[in-house]
Amino acid sequence: MNRKPSLKTVDGVLLLDKTPGFTSNAALQRAKRLLGARKAGHTGSLDPIASGLLPLCFGEATKLSGFLLNTDKRYRVQVRLGVTTTTGDAEGAITATQPVPPLTEAQIEATLAAFRGEIFQVPPMFSALKQGGRRLYELAREGLEVRREPRRVTLYELRLEGFDGSVLDLSVHCSKGTYIRTLAEDIGRALGCGGHVQALRRTAVGDLEVRDAHTLDQLEALAEGERSTLLLPMDHIVARWPAVQLNELLSFYVRKGEAVQVPRAPKEGWVRLYHRETVFLGVGEVLDDGRIAPRRLVKPRPKTGPSLADRG
Repeated sequence: MNRKPSLKTVDGVLLLDKTPGFTSNAALQRAKRLLGARKAGHTGSLDPIASGLLPLCFGEATKLSGFLLNTDKRYRVQVRLGVTTTTGDAEGAITATQPVPPLTEAQIEATLAAFRGEIFQVPPMFSALKQGGRRLYELAREGLEVRREPRRVTLYELRLEGFDGSVLDLSVHCSKGTYIRTLAEDIGRALGCGGHVQALRRTAVGDLEVRDAHTLDQLEALAEGERSTLLLPMDHIVARWPAVQLNELLSFYVRKGEAVQVPRAPKEGWVRLYHRETVFLGVGEVLDDGRIAPRRLVKPRPKTGPSLADRG
């Protein structure tokens, strides 16, 4: 009888460079199996055709994954003009083709300008949003289309990197909840010819960048005992926040869920909490009266290395 491999406690963050062809969940399950981890989760899906940064959280780090879900993202996207598809990307069936007009850079820039800043997007039918208890993509696969309310998103940056007459090469810095497929379709519509995502790569999630990421093949190539060396400490998820050190007494009360007064602490915002500089406790929020209230605590783990913020 074949025994299932024993699973172990793994805490940390793997910056995965997902290759096209994998769903985010398939990539997660493979990484989880390679690390032999009991618990894991990803921090926001990437479409199967997309590549790039997919932070994976293991063990106690999953308690902090929501902070990456809610942060800004950066992408590099190729928009194929003149062709629309059922899904808004290259995986869908072609629904219409139109000639691409002879666009000048000035015309393209004028169109892109209308999408910078706060805009409203209608979520695509091929998305994981739920309506009536079902995922929209499930309804779409049955040939159904339902009304979706527009959502407000922000494009901090939308830059033209190149244009060959039919494909726009764009870099995008956007808020959470932005659908790049919808953006591509809307830009194509505004240019009068339609469009869809031909290729997509996510380059950053908050302060985490794909240049620091590893592929599944790189993970698998390592010896089993070496794979965990690719994990970052869980406090990297919130590395942009200031660190607050707590003494023994204050750590005791924080672990009980009580707000504490910390000398020389930040006056507002969210903070990382440490016991005597070395043990990460979780995150807290500064209250109006100056006390720090614990918001999301993890089982104490020694700080295994400097966070991104500590590197300066």
